Amino acid sequence: MKAAAFTYARATSVVNALELLAAHGDKAKVLSGGQSLMPAMNLRLVSPDIVVDIGGLTELRGIAVSGDVLAIGALTRHVDLLRSPEVAAHAPLLRDAVAHVAHPAIRNRGTVGGSLAHADPASEIPACMAALDATIVVRGPGGERRIATAEFFRGIYETALSPQDLLVAVELPLSGEGARFFFQEYARRHGDYAIVGLAARALVGGGQFTDLRLGFFAVGDRPLLADAARKLINVSVTPALLAETAAALAEELDPEEDQQASPAMRRHLATVLMRRCVAALLERPELETGGAW
Repeated sequence: MKAAAFTYARATSVVNALELLAAHGDKAKVLSGGQSLMPAMNLRLVSPDIVVDIGGLTELRGIAVSGDVLAIGALTRHVDLLRSPEVAAHAPLLRDAVAHVAHPAIRNRGTVGGSLAHADPASEIPACMAALDATIVVRGPGGERRIATAEFFRGIYETALSPQDLLVAVELPLSGEGARFFFQEYARRHGDYAIVGLAARALVGGGQFTDLRLGFFAVGDRPLLADAARKLINVSVTPALLAETAAALAEELDPEEDQQASPAMRRHLATVLMRRCVAALLERPELETGGAW
């Protein structure tokens, strides 16, 4: 199949893009990298009257450290995250995750903003942003506003963006001393959509977690920042405590059944990833299997 007929407009600036979105409302779609939008249009899953191409807006590209924030422009490509020394230094979780996003051809075109705006619950980047406590920067008719990740994702392919809004950047707090990161996913083949995945950021001191953020994906209708992680903060983690936390996590999850996995399988795999994550971050391999000290 091919896309239904549509009008194409190439934005010349962010202001121009916002004018086009204001004029056409929910009949418009924003085109950045096109790796999600174009397949959806070709399958007639979406049929916009007009496509607003923002791909030429260099002002929305780039990665920079400003004060205590790592800022990433919405049109920054996945491959740019892999190559960025700033990301390697301050948000290596993104570098690790992007290596699992589809294949090189997709990573060369796909953008950070496009991934976030698409809001696929099986996508790696949204879960990373939840784990990293990111802020989404949006411009609209009322000016610029900042939205916490927890408030930005609202359901399957649903976000806090209105039809007149444009996602322009992401801001990440710089990692503090003792920060550690973990990323792993289960997929049938490398590059396939994840069956279950986990992106985590932790602060470790004295052999304990002083902070722990577990961002799961492909386990519900949006990335999930697990409440169960609180059980592991500022305590000595034992196999018994980890088993209790795994049970709490399984209760917290509400995964869907699809052709890849049942809800029970996803819950099980999520708890396995949590055990691996905790063992790796604390550098205590015996915790992965619940073994003795």
